[in-house]
Amino acid sequence: MASTGKRKTTMAKLAREGRLRERRMEKQARKDARRQTSAEHPAGEFDEPAAHDPSDEPATHDPEGDGTDRTLHTPPAVGPAPGDG
Repeated sequence: MASTGKRKTTMAKLAREGRLRERRMEKQARKDARRQTSAEHPAGEFDEPAAHDPSDEPATHDPEGDGTDRTLHTPPAVGPAPGDG
């Protein structure tokens, strides 16, 4: 059986619903802006690697200034010497 009395909505509930509607509208506006930006700039446009620039590579460290390369190198693998065994 249906209620004959008028149903009342509190001001707090109306305020919550209004804030929710506002958040949903802002979220939709952000989504639309992202979609428009992606439509203006195709995906491949930002993904292209930059041209190689040798000046970006670190220079060889020469603390003595004598022209010798002081770069650390990996030592050779240790194994049995030739002729051993």
